[in-house]
Amino acid sequence: MASRPVLRMGDPRLLQRAEPITNFGSRELNALLSDMRDTMHELDGVGLAAPQIGVSLRVVIFEVNANPRYPDAQSVPQTVLINPVLTPISDAMDEDWEGCLSVPGMRGLVPRYTKLRYQGRDEKGGLIDRTVSGFHARVVQHECDHLEGILYPMRIRDMSNFGFSDVLFPNQNVQDE
Repeated sequence: MASRPVLRMGDPRLLQRAEPITNFGSRELNALLSDMRDTMHELDGVGLAAPQIGVSLRVVIFEVNANPRYPDAQSVPQTVLINPVLTPISDAMDEDWEGCLSVPGMRGLVPRYTKLRYQGRDEKGGLIDRTVSGFHARVVQHECDHLEGILYPMRIRDMSNFGFSDVLFPNQNVQDE
C-alpha cells in the first residue's frame, strides 16, 4: 500500500468523533491498516489513529520496538485496536512530554492515567483485553483521544509547558510522536 499525508492541527476533521467499525476483515479495512502502518513507520511514529489520515473510523495502531526517538521507552507490542474502550484502573496520573504527528515540531506536558485496561477488537474482530501501565498506557490514551476529536494540547494543564521541541529541548533531537 502507501504512506498517506497526516492531517495537522487546525484541520476540522481532527476534531470529529470517529465512527465505529463493523466490517472486520474487509478488503477496505485491510487496505486502511496497511496504509496506516506504512505512514507510521515512514514517520518513525509509535502510533497512529485513522482520523489522522482523514478516515473517521475508530481504529488505532501502535507499537514500540527499539525506536530511536524513544530509546528509553518500554517495548509495546504491535497492536491494531478497533472500537476501543479505555478504563482507568486507578485515579493515579502522571505528567510526561508528548508530541504528535498532527502537531509537528511541538511538545507538551500531558497528564495521563498511569494504569488502565483497554478492550476492543483486532482487524479480524477478535477480542483484545489488556491491562497496561507506563508508556504503553500513555500511547494508548494518546491514540484513542484522536478517536474522540481530542489532540494532546487540549489536555495540557499549564500552557507554559507547551512549545516547539527545539526551543524546549535545545540540546536534544526530539521529534513528534
